[in-house]
Amino acid sequence: MSCNFFALISRMKNIDRWALMRNADRENVMEHSHMVAVLAHALAVIRRDVLGVPCSPDRCAAAALFHDAPEIFTGDMPTPVKYHDPEMIAAYRRVEEGAIAKLVGGLPEVMRPEYEALLRDEGGVRDIVKAADKLSAYIKCLEELKTGNLEFKNAAESTRKKLCGMNMPEVDYFLDNFIGAFEKTIDELSV
Repeated sequence: MSCNFFALISRMKNIDRWALMRNADRENVMEHSHMVAVLAHALAVIRRDVLGVPCSPDRCAAAALFHDAPEIFTGDMPTPVKYHDPEMIAAYRRVEEGAIAKLVGGLPEVMRPEYEALLRDEGGVRDIVKAADKLSAYIKCLEELKTGNLEFKNAAESTRKKLCGMNMPEVDYFLDNFIGAFEKTIDELSV
């Protein structure tokens, strides 16, 4: 058996995101996945501790770490292409399923169920991970705008609208309490 799962996961750092956009600061899938994990954990804590709804922050963070792992094989497909039409969505899902099968196949049998559940977004954390993924995209847009890169202006506006349209109180809480800090300089944050 070839136990190549973790060697493949380490290659997430080689996949650039936002390929259709001019970036002031490049972002790779590994960096993105880390931020999504941090945000998923935060949203889950808000859900559990602020809103009083049962949720596992640890499970949400773990699922978020692996949410884009299939991109090791598929690359980061730009959103306008990935969601172009129902046929494209279905085709991409089939390719993604094949990538998940390859990844899971690189683990000893005894470890497969845990990682397969994370890769397939099982365990009732899908909504939190999806919201964290969208939040991460919004933060990337804000960071690019802060550098003067207007290439991200429309993306920021449409992503903010999608976040607000999710009707998730934990997302609203994060936007109300934390998002403003991402528009500050390091000096302003240090105060």
